[in-house]
Amino acid sequence: MVAKIEPFHAIAISRIAHRLREEGRSVIHMEFGQPSTGAPAAAIAAARHVLDTDAMGYWESNALKARIAGLYRERHGVEVDPERIILTCGASPALVLALSCLFEPGDQVAFARPGYVAYRNTIKALYLDPVELACGPEQRFQITAAALAALDPPPRGVIISSPANPTGTIIAPEEASAIAAVCRERGIHIVSDEIYHGLSYGTATRSLIEDAPDALIINSFSKYFSMAGWRLGWLLVPPDLIDAARARMGNLFLTPPSLAQHAGLVAFDCRDELNGHVETYARNRAMLLEALPRLGLGRIAPPDGAFYIYADVRDLTDDSMAFCQRLLLDTGVAIAPGIDFDPVDGRHFIRFSFAVSTELVAEALRRITPWLTERTREAAGSMTAA
Repeated sequence: MVAKIEPFHAIAISRIAHRLREEGRSVIHMEFGQPSTGAPAAAIAAARHVLDTDAMGYWESNALKARIAGLYRERHGVEVDPERIILTCGASPALVLALSCLFEPGDQVAFARPGYVAYRNTIKALYLDPVELACGPEQRFQITAAALAALDPPPRGVIISSPANPTGTIIAPEEASAIAAVCRERGIHIVSDEIYHGLSYGTATRSLIEDAPDALIINSFSKYFSMAGWRLGWLLVPPDLIDAARARMGNLFLTPPSLAQHAGLVAFDCRDELNGHVETYARNRAMLLEALPRLGLGRIAPPDGAFYIYADVRDLTDDSMAFCQRLLLDTGVAIAPGIDFDPVDGRHFIRFSFAVSTELVAEALRRITPWLTERTREAAGSMTAA
């Protein structure tokens, strides 16, 4: 039996966007969760030097592993043996490693709905059983300890994401501790996706390693470090899973790109440049939160972190894919449909990624303002007629 994997609908939107650009149209890309900035300047310079001086090959940087371990000491006050760090080709392989190390086919793994599309599909691809927990505004679109405690029987595992994709919501420290306690009591393994750590706006990001020492922690250089195309990430595993994780990494993916590892090590010393990106995202977030409610999009998930606005458009459409396609064709602004993140209620939601320049956010708002105004007028007319 072959696992059935659903498409990533934002990719279909992006294909249309690139086709329009090839035709000479001006397109603003807000459909993918990737920084529009490149790697830090010093990291790029280091990579150029490596290209000139190192033939490269299959390699794992012990210096980079040590630097990543230091991150947990600096940010979270937790001492981590660098050998527990498995370097990966981005966060996606880290998710595959985590799930395949912990679970057997048929095991149930819970996660929030809405949630990142690859959780559902990677779980299915590994012949695990996805358990999607509906998380609405009352739960701030996040899994709660109470929801996990209520599951009968308990799942074998849970994926936690804070800040979350697509909502940007952050789990409060006391709730994170409660989640860890429930999982400990019920034997639920935790996989914590912390790829958006470093990207928050006044709310602290807590690592689950602080509350659950045996949790598997996923992270990457793609978001805060602005190195999405370099395909570099890591998985932090408990000591008893080091050998299993290393065996899977070696057989499935060999090693991460050598060039990316050299650049990633240098990127740790580029905090001023990287924090400048976060300041840009904060300005973009503020602009969208001020403008979108005036355009009829007032029901927005609280974007505590990451770089997303997840907005309810049920007053305008019950087909978010068609809505995003029409918006793109009419205005040149590409955004993601909610059906990627929520197969049940996602038809009523859209996601903006604001990891672009402030100038592009302003231009996107200029383009979509008359378009949304017209859609709101049409929706009001339809309700009156009914």
